[in-house]
Amino acid sequence: MPKGDVETVHRDGMWGNLIEGEHHTEHYFQTKDRAVAAGRDLARERRSEHIIKNEDGTIAERNTYGDDPRDVRG
Repeated sequence: MPKGDVETVHRDGMWGNLIEGEHHTEHYFQTKDRAVAAGRDLARERRSEHIIKNEDGTIAERNTYGDDPRDVRG
């Protein structure tokens, strides 16, 4: 995950948004939907990637907001 990307994760019974390169969770939420919405807004502000994980830690979805330097179609 490149520096500054936003990752929505489940920890300790709550959902939170981590920013790559920082060691704390931005905010905690009761539901995944609220955490995803806040994470999306944060990723848009930072013009970064938003990685949404399931409760088991697997990646459910990824979205890029900003310039995508990757050479991947789709």
